[in-house]
Amino acid sequence: ADPTSLEVEADINESYIARIELGQPASIRVDAVPDHEYSGSLRQIVPTADRQRAVVQVKVTIDDRDERLVPDMSCTVTFLQEGTDQAALEAEPKVLIPAAAIVTEGGRSYTWVVRDGVLVRSSIELGLEQDTDFEVLSGLSGGETVVRQPSAELVEGMRVREVS
Repeated sequence: ADPTSLEVEADINESYIARIELGQPASIRVDAVPDHEYSGSLRQIVPTADRQRAVVQVKVTIDDRDERLVPDMSCTVTFLQEGTDQAALEAEPKVLIPAAAIVTEGGRSYTWVVRDGVLVRSSIELGLEQDTDFEVLSGLSGGETVVRQPSAELVEGMRVREVS
């Protein structure tokens, strides 16, 4: 196989597809090459979704590919914001929230925060996805207690008891 023609095919949760755009830079970690992080960019968003898995396939060009890459290797792709390199992402302290704690309604995201035993709905702006978490750009400062899997019955001001 010609390593200069390799690209990554990745599945993105369909609810996050609006957050990425063609040409967006990406960081690529290949499981078989743990000591190197490749850089790339989003080349294509395949215009069909997998209904069963609720994902959309994307194709990412690898800019700095080398002979260690071969077809069908598994990897993890992280989409970067324009003008952000991986070192900057790792250097800045981040507030992360589990994906299961995020509620999206009408294109806006929020989470339920527990303050003094009372539920407070907190609007949040999300950044990059990191494994099963999302970076919170605004709306949380860090250290808050959030409801991990909120039900539709929750209402602002409801008294709750924390459970670990």
